[in-house]
Amino acid sequence: MPFTATVLTMFPEAFPGPLGVSLIGTAWREKGLWALETVDIRDFSDDRRGFLDDTPAGGGPGAVLKADVVARALDGLSGPRRPLLYMSARGRPLTQARVRDWAKQDGVVVLCGRFEGVDQRVLDARGFEEVAVGDAVLAGGEAAAMVAIEACVRLIPGVLGQAESLSSESFEDGLLEHPQFTRPRTFEGLEIPEVLLSGDHRKVAEWRQAQREATTRERRPDLWAAHPANLQAKSAKAHGDET
Repeated sequence: MPFTATVLTMFPEAFPGPLGVSLIGTAWREKGLWALETVDIRDFSDDRRGFLDDTPAGGGPGAVLKADVVARALDGLSGPRRPLLYMSARGRPLTQARVRDWAKQDGVVVLCGRFEGVDQRVLDARGFEEVAVGDAVLAGGEAAAMVAIEACVRLIPGVLGQAESLSSESFEDGLLEHPQFTRPRTFEGLEIPEVLLSGDHRKVAEWRQAQREATTRERRPDLWAAHPANLQAKSAKAHGDET
């Protein structure tokens, strides 16, 4: 059974979106390395008009997705237990470490909220992890769900084809990726850094590492502050593997 991403949404027509193109889409449609399925939450409403939301308890604007409707949609799923993700602006940040853990599972179940959100009781009762893709509020969880799913799927062996390219990408070791260049050698007066054309692999590696450190220090001081601890943990793990 391949890694399966199941999306609970009011708008199944939003999928696959970008998940259906390029290498990610080929890995799904042609290679069968992962699977995508959508579940329309509206189908589980017990209201004859198909309503699946109600006014917030305690008053206030907007509407809230009802706990019983979401529960019926979730409980109708079959197969092995998978991580349950609820895309929410108040969730814990999406990180590469979390993605790596999910990618090792049989798949993920992703709940996409709308309106003012989802009744907290179903999130607590079913054990959902709340996940935020950034410090911004979206109209719904569909776009965020695609981000989380793609981040997982690209780590599945065979999807991208070059496993070695993953190790130097942003966040894999706590640093951001170095800048990339390709032909032409000169573009609008800007040159490719000479070291990248030197053929000296050691110097290229040193330049790239220096660029990763400088970029992280400038753009993500939070990651840079945590970098020494990451190096220690990596060293400890390596010595543990050796013994």
